[in-house]
Amino acid sequence: MKILIKNIGLMQDGKVTEHKNIAVEDKYIKEFPENPKEEEYDEIIEGHDMLAMPGLVNTHTHVAMTLFRSYADDMALMDWLQNKIWPAEDHLDDDIVYWGSTLAFAEMIRGGTTSFCDMYMFMDACARAADKAGIRGNLARGLAGIGPNGQKGIDENVELYKNWNGAGDGRFKVMMGPHAPYTCPPDYIRKVRDVAEKYDMPIHIHLSETKGEVENCEKEYHMTPIALMDSLGLFERPTLAAHCVHVTDDDIRIMKEKHVCAAHNPASNLKLASGIAPVPKMRKAGITVGIGTDGASSNNKLDMFAEMRLTALIHKAANYDPFAITAKEAVDMATKDGAKCLGYDNLGELKEGFLADIILVDRTGFHWKPRFDSVSLAVYAGNSMDVDTVIINGRPVMEHKELLTIDTEKMDAEVKRVTEKLYAFTKK
Repeated sequence: MKILIKNIGLMQDGKVTEHKNIAVEDKYIKEFPENPKEEEYDEIIEGHDMLAMPGLVNTHTHVAMTLFRSYADDMALMDWLQNKIWPAEDHLDDDIVYWGSTLAFAEMIRGGTTSFCDMYMFMDACARAADKAGIRGNLARGLAGIGPNGQKGIDENVELYKNWNGAGDGRFKVMMGPHAPYTCPPDYIRKVRDVAEKYDMPIHIHLSETKGEVENCEKEYHMTPIALMDSLGLFERPTLAAHCVHVTDDDIRIMKEKHVCAAHNPASNLKLASGIAPVPKMRKAGITVGIGTDGASSNNKLDMFAEMRLTALIHKAANYDPFAITAKEAVDMATKDGAKCLGYDNLGELKEGFLADIILVDRTGFHWKPRFDSVSLAVYAGNSMDVDTVIINGRPVMEHKELLTIDTEKMDAEVKRVTEKLYAFTKK
């Protein structure tokens, strides 16, 4: 399929050039023609007053947790997990996860997110929902070694890899998903490491999210969570570490040396009072840092525009430095750096030969005036509701705010049904 996007503001390398065109062929950006012949294209998309950006990359999610949104708020992380979330998760099944995931993908696409990186349960259902939605995703079966199903989880992760790695015309990658050091003892981490090595899978893990987690790890193992994972050889595999809020200088050194990427989740860390990650310090050390939303229940919205804005603002305040994270850096973290976290070297930028994950952002709103700097406006004024059109892998999945791959009326009915099914246990 050949698509021509006409007369847009083109965001490249932190700058916007007006009145440009983008030619998409199959799943790649082919060129930026000055005088395109419209008859050569299968579809023409008019981009007047639109800003073309790379699709946003959400580097850490638990997408089916949309169904826990507003169920348990204003709690500390471990209280929230142990007394609310984990008991509710005991009642999940394929049906519930499929529709909870579909709800998340509708929200993501509507807000300009074209790629996600998920760790959860019933991941085949999540993958099927993602495939139907047409979104790009990294998938990992969340693993815990402290219960009776540790080996079963590893087996399911391997099966997920065999069924979905490279599927969806290359849209899916599969990772191993050990949850965290406090749910995965050292012997279990070694098993995960060995399986990841055998199947050449990367790792997705929560690390150093809270101060209490770090203190408990140091008390038990005399090491920080990051030092512990390094000592167990986990970082011999490409690793994406979610949160990394309470990291030491030595942790940062290890992450740099072992090429560990970080998924920064500002809204979740604020809502759960986990703290503020030292993102400027990590970036200065040469660590690739992407942005994530975490689960919808720990954040309330899967809104990457809001996460970009928070990333820029909280680090300015936390570091007493207006240049700590600039608007351009926030966009980079949500696009090309996020793509690197997911293992891509041809995604997250609007360049010839790159994968055609493109969003068009409507700049006609009052908050886009005056228009001195569209990059700055995208971060500090723009919002997810400004997204007009979304293309993923060269295929339109939303045009003029209409979702093309998800029947939202059916989704609404199914979400209502599975929500009642999920929470039936609270009425007993």
